[in-house]
Amino acid sequence: MIKQIKTNILLISISILLAIGAACSKEPGNNGAASSEPPIKTGSASDTEDALITGADLAFVIAEAPGGMGAIELGNLAASKAQSADVKAFGQKMVEDHSKAIEDVKVLMVQKKVLLPSDVVPMHMELMDKLSKLSGADFDKEYVKAMVEAHEKDVAAFENVSKTAADADVKAFATKRLPTIKMRLEMIKGMAAKMGVKP
Repeated sequence: MIKQIKTNILLISISILLAIGAACSKEPGNNGAASSEPPIKTGSASDTEDALITGADLAFVIAEAPGGMGAIELGNLAASKAQSADVKAFGQKMVEDHSKAIEDVKVLMVQKKVLLPSDVVPMHMELMDKLSKLSGADFDKEYVKAMVEAHEKDVAAFENVSKTAADADVKAFATKRLPTIKMRLEMIKGMAAKMGVKP
């Protein structure tokens, strides 16, 4: 009887040891069966698409959204108030182009964990106030003059970021937008020349 009890205890002990060994072999880092736990993602912050941005890259991204919203408001104003059909069409194009750009910059801001500013920049508010008091040819000339100046600054800024941005996603955004801005600059400069507007 005692011999039988000892035999049972021995079998139970062997079973427990085997179970422990099987469990250990499934832990990460062992050579046993693969663990059901997902692997830990490794790599530096610069390896990931949501790496945080700083410095000039951050300033550029923060300025882009409110700048785009201001351009949309000015475009809507031109589309409704301009006397020239060309200026009206340009205003509408500004609305369309910047609406697409804002969607792109929103995606970029989410990736980079940047808070989206909601306010239009003061410069655009001042220009809106000035233009809203004008009409006819006076409105057209002031709007065209402002757009030439704004697009010359934008081309310079986007060219710089497309070449010097530290973050690959910010650089790609600027590079993608640059041809559209250059095209609009040529359009508005052509209108300015026809209207005799000097920046």
